[in-house]
Amino acid sequence: MTDKVTKDERSRMMAAVRGKDTKPEKLVRSGLFADGFRFRLHAKELPGKPDIVLPRYGTAMFVNGCFWHGHDCPRGRRPASNTEFWNRKLDRNFERDQEKTRALENDGWFVEIVWECRLADDLKRVLRRLRSKRTRLRKAESS
Repeated sequence: MTDKVTKDERSRMMAAVRGKDTKPEKLVRSGLFADGFRFRLHAKELPGKPDIVLPRYGTAMFVNGCFWHGHDCPRGRRPASNTEFWNRKLDRNFERDQEKTRALENDGWFVEIVWECRLADDLKRVLRRLRSKRTRLRKAESS
């Protein structure tokens, strides 16, 4: 199957895809901030430049788009055209995700992944874990 748009149009479309400060990322940041969590963004000194870093809680977060990161959901479906290109690109994205997660975990970070398709549920899960860590830290600090 051939592409339905010209090469130049496709190039412009791909160039418009944002790598950071995406709508899902902003929603996660808003939820964290509303719950009292403070964080840093895109920490260049950490492997993979996590989208959100909560140093006090030893947590690095990635907010992943389903298509770009190969999630097993309808949004993560691979294109039927130019399959060789897309398979190579998306497979490499998946490998890179695993590499940066391993590197962060080896450095002592807890890595959270929030998927675009289940943003609300993943954010609730992350907030539960962070609240639990916050409670343990406060107890330790008061002793």
